[in-house]
Amino acid sequence: MSSLQYGQPTPAGASYDGKGVNFTLFSQHAQRVELCLFDEQGRETRYDLPARSGDIWHGYLPAIKAGQLYGYRVHGPWQPQQGHRFNPAKLLVDPCAREVTGDVTDDARFFCGDEQIDTQDSADIAPKSVVVVDDFDWEDDVAPRVPWGTTVIYEAHVRGLTKLHPDIPEAIRGTYAALGHPVMIDYFQRLGITTLELLPIAFFANEPRLLRLGLSNYWGYNPLAHYALDGRYASGVDQLHPLNEFQQAVKALHRAGIEVVLDVVFNHTAELEAEVGPTLSQRGIDNKSYYWLTDQGENHNWTGCGNTLNLSHPAVRQWTLECLRYWVEVCHVDGFRFDLATVLGRTPQYDPQAEMFAAINADPLLSQVKLIAEPWDIGPGGYQVGNFPAPFAEWNDHFRDGMRRFWLHGDISNGAFARRFAASSDVFRHTDRPPSACINLITAHDGFTLRDVVSFERKHNEANGEDNNDGSNSNFSHNHGSEGLKVSLNIVERRRRSVHGLLTTLLLAQGTPMLLAGDEHGHSQHGNNNAYCQDNQLTWLDWQNNDPGLFNFTAALIHLRRRIPALQQDQWWQEGDGNVQWLNANGQPLSSEEWEQGMRRLQILLSGRWLITINATEDVSDIALPAGEWHAIPPFAGDDNPILTTVWHGPAHGVSVFQKQA
Repeated sequence: MSSLQYGQPTPAGASYDGKGVNFTLFSQHAQRVELCLFDEQGRETRYDLPARSGDIWHGYLPAIKAGQLYGYRVHGPWQPQQGHRFNPAKLLVDPCAREVTGDVTDDARFFCGDEQIDTQDSADIAPKSVVVVDDFDWEDDVAPRVPWGTTVIYEAHVRGLTKLHPDIPEAIRGTYAALGHPVMIDYFQRLGITTLELLPIAFFANEPRLLRLGLSNYWGYNPLAHYALDGRYASGVDQLHPLNEFQQAVKALHRAGIEVVLDVVFNHTAELEAEVGPTLSQRGIDNKSYYWLTDQGENHNWTGCGNTLNLSHPAVRQWTLECLRYWVEVCHVDGFRFDLATVLGRTPQYDPQAEMFAAINADPLLSQVKLIAEPWDIGPGGYQVGNFPAPFAEWNDHFRDGMRRFWLHGDISNGAFARRFAASSDVFRHTDRPPSACINLITAHDGFTLRDVVSFERKHNEANGEDNNDGSNSNFSHNHGSEGLKVSLNIVERRRRSVHGLLTTLLLAQGTPMLLAGDEHGHSQHGNNNAYCQDNQLTWLDWQNNDPGLFNFTAALIHLRRRIPALQQDQWWQEGDGNVQWLNANGQPLSSEEWEQGMRRLQILLSGRWLITINATEDVSDIALPAGEWHAIPPFAGDDNPILTTVWHGPAHGVSVFQKQA
């Protein structure tokens, strides 16, 4: 094999130029870096990277081709109390690897030791990085660029979405290929969503604790290689490379006008706590640079996962930015949802002017895609809802909790309800942020499904192996008198009305709505509100036993949303601008006293022509409509023709929408 040449310090990772491969690796504190190549029999050949430009180690090897397996052994001081955990006995994954093969098992050879260095070699069991060539033909692919004001997000898991779908070919169920299958594209279009948001698809590892329980990490929030597509969701049909399969799905979705947003995890890695976690990549490459550490060299656990990435470090920030650009440039994704996004702005205190935010905003590519923050972590000052800079949008848990409390408990005022319905202007209306910066949700992957919100008073997470101690205890759910799914027809009807109320206020509120996949056809996780480790029929959507009536109701609301100017303009509502009027049960403007009361009977007039009437009480109630002729519109009209009326006989927990006759 040829000798290693100096090569170039860019681009990041392993880059094939048709004649050989250029390898680069950042390490500020390393003293020596070995590139390790593996053949088909697993035999290892080592080369010292011969050049260093600043903190980038690099070398070029002729005659190496795509498919080559490689890793790194990095030499340096073993000084845990100073933050250095170099251990050349551990084979390390390239943080910029475009593909990773293998898995992380519960094997002692992955652990580096704490006070004493562990010298067991991990190469035989370690995941290997793979040299990749991107040769996908995008043809005339064009990003849909759906305006924020018309965006409707659909949060889904690649496997769970289609694993049980009877109309998807069995060979591709639960895979990237299924996302772009005509059956799913037709479904998305009938539902009316504009943006498919996928739970993490970057290569991730199962936590050793889960493996010992016979479980696995289903959600994927335990990343090992942020650039690398996880091969577990690839079908391999037509001998497609996993990357090409995902690209093909994105291209098909784009042709249908549907965006693809990725949930990304740049707050921690699968290396977990330094004292007990595995050494797989960054910890062995440059622990002190990649992670936030205490003065004693221990990890700051601001994520609840054992470690926290230090994105205030220039090289770590650059690695993150280049990775995001890779997903946009190579995979044509349309944006990102950032898990525990407060970490992006930690300096270590949270700073909305942090350099990471400034760099994203200044980037000509990243500043043009959708950016969504989960605006909290568990560190000091970690709850930052409303405090992210433009162009970020944010998940709004105020809306989630407020709407659940309004419909299921009746313990918030009309004014509090209106603030949430009006894109939580008290939280988001500042520094020129638009209403669409508020991501409204009733449910998400983390928590109860919509059906479970109205069916369970408490969580039922026993299957997770933590004695039901995991998951949130603050759910604002209501079982309507009986715990579980098997209940009387009377309770079924009461739950249906609550679901209709929650969906209506989600999909017809100002802001950007996000729908959890499966909520539109009654998916249940049987009360498990933390199903992160349940890769089975508990979480996979049951398409054969879905609720077509609920689907039609949800789809009708999404399509109705497009017809209401007040919900499409992405401008804050002003008093008297004609976008919204808040009325009481008599069709009159709410008085100051009524704003503060929890009457739970009110009307919302949008754009002067669409009227939402709400009776969230337990009693049948007459609601007088404003002057004019109105007709109930689908999905609220009955089997008869839409009826012109002046009084709505509102059933308990009832909601309806009317359109004013021209």
